[in-house]
Amino acid sequence: MDPKTILKSYFGYDSFRSNQEEIINTVLQKRDCLVLMPTGGGKSLCYQIPAIAMQGTAVIISPLISLMKDQVESLRINGIEAAALNSGNDFSADTVVRRKCLDGTLKLLYISPEKLLAESMFLLRNMNISLFAIDEAHCISQWGHDFRPEYTQLNILHQEFPQVPIVALTATADKITRNDIITQLQLQDPQIFISSFDRPNLSLTVKRGYATKEKDNYILNFIKARPLESGIIYCLSRKTTEKIAKFLSEKGIRCSIYHAGLTQHDRDVAQLRFQRDDVQVICATIAFGMGIDKSNVRWVIHYNLPKSIESFYQEIGRAGRDGAPADTILFYSLADVVQLSQFAKDSGQKEINLDKLHQMRKYAESNVCRRRILLNYFGEQRDYDCDNCDVCENPPHRFDGTEYIQMALSAVKRTDESIRTATIVEILKGIASPTVRRKGYNQLKTFGVGKALSTNDWQDYLLQMLQMGFIEIAYDQSNIVKITDSGYDILYGRKRAELCELDHTVKETLKPKRRLHLQIPTITIPGLPETTGVEDKQLFEALRTLRRQCADEENFPPYIVFSDKVLHSLAMIKPTTLETFGYIQGIGEFKKQKYGLRFIALIQKFV
Repeated sequence: MDPKTILKSYFGYDSFRSNQEEIINTVLQKRDCLVLMPTGGGKSLCYQIPAIAMQGTAVIISPLISLMKDQVESLRINGIEAAALNSGNDFSADTVVRRKCLDGTLKLLYISPEKLLAESMFLLRNMNISLFAIDEAHCISQWGHDFRPEYTQLNILHQEFPQVPIVALTATADKITRNDIITQLQLQDPQIFISSFDRPNLSLTVKRGYATKEKDNYILNFIKARPLESGIIYCLSRKTTEKIAKFLSEKGIRCSIYHAGLTQHDRDVAQLRFQRDDVQVICATIAFGMGIDKSNVRWVIHYNLPKSIESFYQEIGRAGRDGAPADTILFYSLADVVQLSQFAKDSGQKEINLDKLHQMRKYAESNVCRRRILLNYFGEQRDYDCDNCDVCENPPHRFDGTEYIQMALSAVKRTDESIRTATIVEILKGIASPTVRRKGYNQLKTFGVGKALSTNDWQDYLLQMLQMGFIEIAYDQSNIVKITDSGYDILYGRKRAELCELDHTVKETLKPKRRLHLQIPTITIPGLPETTGVEDKQLFEALRTLRRQCADEENFPPYIVFSDKVLHSLAMIKPTTLETFGYIQGIGEFKKQKYGLRFIALIQKFV
């Protein structure tokens, strides 16, 4: 079959997304290629369709057992022969998989890099290999955000199998990482494909200056406004994940925790419960997510500032993989900047990591369209705003903040620029802490001049001052604050400056334009009246229940049966015959025959 026929028959789609068809044709021509495509952009089809079209078995190198399991289940439920070789298999399971590889009945074999190296001299040499695909290829590069040393030995692929094409795929890799991937894998004159990084279905919001209690209450209200939506909360530390999970559980929210301090068994259980919708929320460190292909994650919250835009983009990309609307929220504070700057300073790549953090801060502190900043980082210029970020929807209000800035700078100056941000706030608030009393700062003229403002307000104004270049933090001098030349201009009245007003709203409501119920364009299907994009919400919930029943029967996560987007389409179009059921985007021939009659019977009750 040709690629378009495979796309429709097995995966249920009528057309390819950007770059997919070109990438597939390049692989079919047995050329190496490097694919840079955002999470949720359809990377897997770029090697799955050639694997089906070509003679032999495609070998997919993947870093995580959970990711392999997810991919294999998704392929099998579409009627495609796939299996995995990894440390999670027992001897008999491995024997069955090896036999299928040797007799050519498998179209795709998923394998870890460690297992690949062990099998390269025996199993692989006796297989008819159609292509190699290296997923999460940024793991190969020491400049990538998830470097894994065992990946560096994958250069044996071209040495041992020079005629087999290699496709390397990743969601986030800057120029230096891309070049390193090509060098490490010894790709031969590779075709490089860089897709648009825009995920227009993701809303982008940053919340600044929230105290811990305000942050927790905002998150609680946010989740309560979305009772049926799955989401991820990313935290900087293990302790924070446990604290948030405990708080939410006490409020009746079903949630789990995931971090590197747990046993492998506990992590696997947490991930499985989340994938199968047994819990609504997972509170996790960055250890979580690479193995998740869950298409119905409707929101991602960052409790703390991420260390780089690559990490941030990878993590928010786990929301809305089905193309339906999804929300992303980033909380940001001065404490995050100080802590992450210290991490970068102590790392083995200080300058690179400080620069990555600077770019992340630029995104979080922006007063212009956030999507434009995000896309610009990946080399994608845009000359218009997105209308789907907090800056576009609610431009910040400013006021003349010269007096407040002078108060803060005066406190720094009168202490000979030898204090940290926490002490600045204590002086301004008139808090006689042990440090303040020991140093005699409570005798300063500035002591207590800003007590009318809250501690959180002062912390955020200091963050804005840092952003505007009025102060800088000497990370090599115990994080003390220094006044810049621009700051002295404000302090001595030579210039004036504005600050952004703060929003401490903790009440979050579900905005109409962010509603889960997807607005689908007018669709014409033979034998059905033209639809207008209005769905039956009760039918949608009934379809969710049926999907869960089907998934439980086969021990699959619900989203593998059908994505949320497919259910929205069914609830809107309401097909009542097997033929019209098969016209829905995302329903291939195999799923149509397997599930069609059960879903049609349910839909007929609502028509």
